Amino acid sequence: MGTERGTVIPASHTDEVAALAENYARLPAGEPVRLAKATSNLFRFRDPAAGPGLDVGRLNRVLAVDPSTRTAQVQGMATYESIVDAHLPSGHIPLVVPQLKTITLGGAIAGLGIESTSFRNGLPHESVREMEILTGDGRVVVARPDNEHAELFRGFPNSYGTLGYALRLEIELEPVQSYVRLRHLRFGSAGECAEAIASICRDRAHDGHPVDFLDGTVFSADEQYLTLGEYRSDAPPTSDYTGQQVYYRSLRTRQTDHLSIRDYLWRWDTDWFWCSRAFGVQHPLVRRFWPRRYRRSDVYRRIVSWDRRFGLTDRLSRLRGGGGNEPVIQDVEIPVGRLAEFLEFFHAETGISPVWLCPVRLRDRKGWPLYPMDPDTLYVNVGFWSAVPLRPGEEPGTHNRAIERVVSELDGHKSLYSNAYYGEDEFWRLYNRPAYQRLKERYDPDGRLPGLYDKCVREK
Repeated sequence: MGTERGTVIPASHTDEVAALAENYARLPAGEPVRLAKATSNLFRFRDPAAGPGLDVGRLNRVLAVDPSTRTAQVQGMATYESIVDAHLPSGHIPLVVPQLKTITLGGAIAGLGIESTSFRNGLPHESVREMEILTGDGRVVVARPDNEHAELFRGFPNSYGTLGYALRLEIELEPVQSYVRLRHLRFGSAGECAEAIASICRDRAHDGHPVDFLDGTVFSADEQYLTLGEYRSDAPPTSDYTGQQVYYRSLRTRQTDHLSIRDYLWRWDTDWFWCSRAFGVQHPLVRRFWPRRYRRSDVYRRIVSWDRRFGLTDRLSRLRGGGGNEPVIQDVEIPVGRLAEFLEFFHAETGISPVWLCPVRLRDRKGWPLYPMDPDTLYVNVGFWSAVPLRPGEEPGTHNRAIERVVSELDGHKSLYSNAYYGEDEFWRLYNRPAYQRLKERYDPDGRLPGLYDKCVREK
């Protein structure tokens, strides 16, 4: 089998796709279909037995790499950890490598991903040239920006598996060097930080040095850092944040640092940004005895899933006289000019710290209808992942609803990988109901897959 561009796809992939389509056809009609997969980076925890599962676990390989054209053919369930391992030997990586190892390529495309190259490379789906998709009506189609399935190609990002599943994707690659030099710049106000973000993203340079990577960390209203990464072919001895040291703590103590490219890509995974502290993993004694192979985001997420299932944290909070805890786990895109306003609200009303910042500007001026960002606007992704105590009598969702309201007021957007609380009319105003309905009617007319509002809002 070959693509229209001539790349030969292994026969094993063709056989796996045929078997998957047959299995899909045998699933009971009238029941929503879900992927049966070993890992997830979604934060919508539901009964794992809800709905029949479609086993796509075998579609997890890098099929072909072409350094000459800087492209690769990758199956949808391949994790970014495996994708990076396959590409680094030839000196390449995808244009955007989301920060957690077990995020899958198909998941990043259907559910959006981001990282510190997004200020110059946009979002992961913008470097996809072709998608092979199992649609809700059981067809296997190849969608490209210039063929009869171009509308599906455009509408697949932010569809979260409600239109179909990505089986194979052709993605662009970029060359890398062996090391990354980091500079950590401190800012005393969100306004100063936002101005620096705008300047660095415009010039792709700072203080006479090129900037290849850019993200930031907010510890408080008067302490925020931007981390500027620059490719280097050689470096002094590099730091190791997979051992006893914790990466995010180094931002406050070091002005410069050096990491291997692989360690840089996964700098956040070892401690799940800073969230491993909830499990005591950052305590020196605990860390010494916590096996290195278990210092991974997927391990921590399984612990959180277990806690959500049995409600242990909420029970402890209520025993101490509190009103339970509200998980506030969100990523939102805020126009850079409104970033200071959002952070002022967030510090006052929510109080989670630290907070991640990641600038992003779309590469593609046509845009993506289900997540309608303005291609002329520089946004800053603000990520916050913790729980906020509820006062006695305060309803769960109080903080998340306030965040949703302010994000809309500031002309921002909210990712849908975690709980959402929008009313149905407001949800569809934000996420383009007409475009979604056209795609749903064409590719899943019988509703075998859940609808986007049902999956992202109604299912708690």
